[in-house]
Order: sequence, then C-alpha cells, then structure tokens
Amino acid sequence: MAEPGSTRVSAVVVNWRQPKLTSAAVASLDAQTGLAEAGIALSVVIVDNGSGDGSPELLRSRHPEHTVIELPDNRGFGGGVNAAIRGIHADLVVLLNNDAVADERFIASIVAPLAAHPRAAAVTARILLRDPVDGVRRVNSTGNELTRSGNGRDRDWLVPVADDHRSAGEVAGFSGGACALRMSALTEVGLFDESLFMYYEDTDLSWRLRRRGWLIRYEPGAVVTHAHASSSGTGSDLFRFWNDRNRIVISAQHAPLPVLVRALARTSFRAARSVVAAAGRGDDARHDARRTVRALAAALGALPSAWAERRRIDRSATVPRRSVAAFIVAD
Repeated sequence: MAEPGSTRVSAVVVNWRQPKLTSAAVASLDAQTGLAEAGIALSVVIVDNGSGDGSPELLRSRHPEHTVIELPDNRGFGGGVNAAIRGIHADLVVLLNNDAVADERFIASIVAPLAAHPRAAAVTARILLRDPVDGVRRVNSTGNELTRSGNGRDRDWLVPVADDHRSAGEVAGFSGGACALRMSALTEVGLFDESLFMYYEDTDLSWRLRRRGWLIRYEPGAVVTHAHASSSGTGSDLFRFWNDRNRIVISAQHAPLPVLVRALARTSFRAARSVVAAAGRGDDARHDARRTVRALAAALGALPSAWAERRRIDRSATVPRRSVAAFIVAD
C-alpha cells in the first residue's frame, strides 16, 4: 500500500512468448533505487499477450509479488498496455519493453520531470542498444520523431554513445519502449489505439497529447538498455507489414496533407517496385512483394476510419496541427 502523499507509479511490461527476457526486465524494476527518497510507491504489472506457451505460469512463479494479467489472445503492444492501465490505480504509468533492462535509477529519473513540469504528459528515456554495432556502443532512441514522408523513427538512432550529448528538454514524441505517462493526461485523450496493433502507437498518442496542449520531454538520466526488436525482428513479416500500414494511417490521422501524400507515394512505389522485381525470381521475392502490397491495401482500407478520427481529433484539439507539425524533420 502506498504511503500517504507518495506518488503511485505502476510499471507495465508486456510479454509475448519471451518469458526469460520479460523476467530480466522485471528483475531490473525490482532492483530500482532512490524510490523512497523520491516518494515513489512502485508496483509492477506483467501482461501476457496470449502467448500460449506457459509464459504466465513461469512469470508468476518467478515474480509472485507482482500482478500477472493473462490475456486470451495477442492484442499487440497497445492492447496489452491498455489492459494493464484499465485495471490499475496510479498517478503515473511507466512502460518498459520486455526486451529492455532498466538502469537502477530509471524509475526515479523518469518520474521526476513529470513532477517538475505540470503540463508534461510523457517523459521518454535514453534507450541504448544492448549489442554494439560495428564494434561501437550506440543509441537506440532519445525520443520519437516524424519525417516529411510520414516515417516515424527513433531520434539519434545509431549515434555512438560517446557522442550523445542530448540534454533534457522537449521532444516531438515519446518511445513506448521506455517512458512515463501521466494518468490524468491519458484520461483526457484516451489510451493507445489498439487497431494499430504494433508500431506507431506511441507516435499516435504523442500527436493526440500535443493537440490537447500537453508536452513531451526527454530525460537523459533515465537509461535503459534494449535488445532491439527481439520479439518481432526487424526483418519479419510482422515488423514490415505493421510499419508500412501504420505509417500511412498515422499520417492520415494527424499529419499535414503533403506528408500523407508522400507516405502514400513512398509505399505505393515500393509495392510496385517489389512486384516488378519479383517477376521471374524466387519465392522469397514474391513473398516480399505480396506482403508490401497487403500492407498498402490494408492502409488504404483503413483510410476512411483514419480520416474520421482526424476530424474527431480536430474538433477537440486546443493546439493547431501546424504547431505540432513544426516538429516534423527531413527524411
């Protein structure tokens, strides 16, 4: 039970068929320091996304002190997080990817800016890649940004850690892989969009928060180490399909029209090129072409509902689109 006057923080970790990774992420939350001094009462919620492989039982046996929510099916990242949020009573929610390990002062560091900045709805962490690239330790993310062709990406991706000197401050969007969210802001704008399933959910929520006048900050003192895309794999069908689809959907829901046009053109060109390239080649090329075409078709099919959501957001917005669009960067 939280002490009177303490800040109730619930950390959420979503698992899908990676109980050993998830257990390591949870163990890093158990090892947090500085909580009492910061007046933080921390609880941990583990969500199993319909793994069907015995993950819930293993996680309960390893972490009996924490709540484990067992979903009957895979609802994606947003659906898993939402299931946890709907069942907790907290002031702040901290999200940690199940393939990430938090520094021992991660919670205290990522919560502090929300106390210092009352209009901040989210704080994004300094995420470092676990494995060196070309022998150099590199940055995974210092927040999210959107490009002129609708591409959502990690800010400072692959910057050498030794060259990363980002200071605390505002950033376009938060990374759902390691962040803190203010519950009152979520109550105002809504939770993650579960129709996105995976990828771009944090970009979508960042837009909605900013359109309602909330701010998003980066905190370099909140550090996690991440095994990038361990659950889905950057070359997997799952990763590529949802990235291609959601890039267009999010552009339609939020971005200026030129961004949507470029996002559509980019994916359409890739789909056409992949179909041409697959002619006369092997099964892998034809498979890639079919996947890209399916993603484009899925995005086009989602455009009517995305446009309706765009109009709904516009009606309730207190900040004009152009103000948020000022954060858009070149590709």
